Amino acid sequence: MKALGPVPAGYGSLGGVLAVGGRAVTEWVEEAGGTPLFLYSADHVRRRVAELRAALPGRVALHYAVKANPFVPLLGLMGTLVDGFDIASGGELATVREAGLPLDRVSFAGPGKRDAELEAAIVAGVTLNLESEGEARRALAVAERLGIRPRLAIRVNPEFDLKGSGMKMGGGAKPFGVDADRVPALARAVIGAGADWRGFHIFAGSQALDAAAIADTQAQALALAARLAEESGAPLPHCNLGGGLGIPYFPGDAPVDLKEVGARLAERLETLPDALQGTAFCIELGRYLVGEAGVYLARIVDRKVSHGEVFLVTDGGLHHQLAASGNFGTVVRRNYPSAIATRFDAPVEEEASIVGCLCTPLDKLADKGGFPRSEEGDLVAVFCAGAYGASASPANFLGQGPAAEMLV
Repeated sequence: MKALGPVPAGYGSLGGVLAVGGRAVTEWVEEAGGTPLFLYSADHVRRRVAELRAALPGRVALHYAVKANPFVPLLGLMGTLVDGFDIASGGELATVREAGLPLDRVSFAGPGKRDAELEAAIVAGVTLNLESEGEARRALAVAERLGIRPRLAIRVNPEFDLKGSGMKMGGGAKPFGVDADRVPALARAVIGAGADWRGFHIFAGSQALDAAAIADTQAQALALAARLAEESGAPLPHCNLGGGLGIPYFPGDAPVDLKEVGARLAERLETLPDALQGTAFCIELGRYLVGEAGVYLARIVDRKVSHGEVFLVTDGGLHHQLAASGNFGTVVRRNYPSAIATRFDAPVEEEASIVGCLCTPLDKLADKGGFPRSEEGDLVAVFCAGAYGASASPANFLGQGPAAEMLV
């Protein structure tokens, strides 16, 4: 048997059935009208935010990266918990507007912003994190045409990356941000053009579990921000230190030592150089806030044996959970945490693979894992489904369509 990833803390059962939000998942499925279904636990999100607030220095604000999960009810909850929001498209701007979030607490990063997106952001009072000199010229031209003073920051492509991160966003040639050595000149140009100068966005990587590596990267980001502020010749009002905190997905993964990250960041903030004394700081997290709060549920529609191997065929699949299938940037496929939700407390009885309903061998949610014996009608649960699931998967592949979503 192949090992399964660790089930996140905080999940239990009622009558032997996986429980979320104080109710058995079978009740939520009935209320939703069937499967496949994403359930997002509000209590999990609240606990995670509270843990972060307790561990991080009070000077550091908390931003939510909307790309992790843009489900509107979830955004409404986040609006009561975090200090700001980071978006990456005009579509996400429309979504945060739909959620009723204050747009002056929103920043907009990402390469390839169209002029229409720049205009919508400037009109809305959103902070634009500029990704290039060309984008800066276009943003300033749009703002001049509109007669609006734009809120502009610069996304910095740092010389370093986040060691051990699942996705490296800095260091070397990147489509993201302005190379650090060119930032001071651009900052002076933006300030000289009369923009509302908002500072730097330094994002070196994501999905790291090594607290020491995360803390080292934050220290490097602070040092870089101080140097660039001095070279720019202007006070630095704000600095987004990025994110990087990952969650355990695979066998052997351990949670980030949040206390170490917070303690080391506090030490750095106590000895800031003069250039950063008046700077406001934030960290930007998505997956870490919501990933473990989500469970994906699918129903077994067929149990079949082929050459002695058991396949549990579900009505879900990679079109909803691309990452769990191993097709979202994973080099070597490993099993996400998964279980038979309707037999959550039952012992392992057999080796089985959980597959989806798509006509492709890529559609596999668990490969030769150990499960209780399961039959047609049982529910499968895939954990760590709160981030990069519903909105990051090809829902319309083979005409299957999206899964339902519920915040509970």
